[in-house]
Amino acid sequence: MNLTIITVGKLKEKYLKDAVEEYSKRLSRYCKINIVEVQDEKTPENASKKDEDIIREKEGARISKYINDSMYVVAMDLKGNTMTSEQFSDFIGNLGLQGRSNIAFIIGGSLGISREILQRADYKLCFSKMTFPHQLFRVMLLEQIYRGFKIMKGEPYHK
Repeated sequence: MNLTIITVGKLKEKYLKDAVEEYSKRLSRYCKINIVEVQDEKTPENASKKDEDIIREKEGARISKYINDSMYVVAMDLKGNTMTSEQFSDFIGNLGLQGRSNIAFIIGGSLGISREILQRADYKLCFSKMTFPHQLFRVMLLEQIYRGFKIMKGEPYHK
């Protein structure tokens, strides 16, 4: 299975980079993982709704360069569906059984994901109704993907 995480912005904090590296290493037993960082746009202090839409569109255009037709696209979206870790494991496993082994997870910037990317998405997933920094969310997503593979394989993992 090939998993691509396309995310807006670069990690700056060493502890987050270390966590991403650790989960990527753990995941290498189960799948091929590729993390693509696209440049984020600076958001002015008092940005209008129109300014925010333009920023999301620019970031979305950068994201779309890394999405190809063979990818099953999962957009991380506050309005998306929620699931348990077990359901997430089944979700990934079922995609593989359906021959959808090229999955892209999209993490937007601080303003979210552009309308175009959301329309392209095959599935919209929400981890929580809470808001998280997108840099931290990358680690959370990798951890849940790793947990999903452990569940799928019937291997022990802390609860």
